[in-house]
Amino acid sequence: MRTKVAIGLLAAAAVAYLLSAQTLAPKPPVAPPAIDLSAAFSGADAASDAASLAAMTDATADIIEWDGKQAEPLLKTGKSLDELRTRTRQFMCGGISLGDKHPRVRELVGAYLHTQLGDDGGEITPEQRAAWVSAYREIARSARHAIGR
Repeated sequence: MRTKVAIGLLAAAAVAYLLSAQTLAPKPPVAPPAIDLSAAFSGADAASDAASLAAMTDATADIIEWDGKQAEPLLKTGKSLDELRTRTRQFMCGGISLGDKHPRVRELVGAYLHTQLGDDGGEITPEQRAAWVSAYREIARSARHAIGR
């Protein structure tokens, strides 16, 4: 009986140690977003609009990524990927343009996408598709960062 109690106490001490080591261990620093949207949203709707942008760009990245895994992708050109972005905004925001409400967001996102993806509307490679997914995920991360999420 004493052995079982001792083993139980030892196990509890080990679990407590491991849990404290995990909570005390410093987390590696998270790199700031590649695009800084923190001051680009303003007004009463700033937080909800940033959350909308994060949701839209995450959804766009998900669709592009999923489509690329299909035997015959539907989105094959830079033009079709950009049109997807426009249609996603129209569907998710009821036609309201966050860029019209927040011109600085439009400017920063446009410049970021141009830098990351260029403006070639032609056929895309798997590497280019991955770049589109990565760019949209980074915009989403920045929009969440802008509202502290």
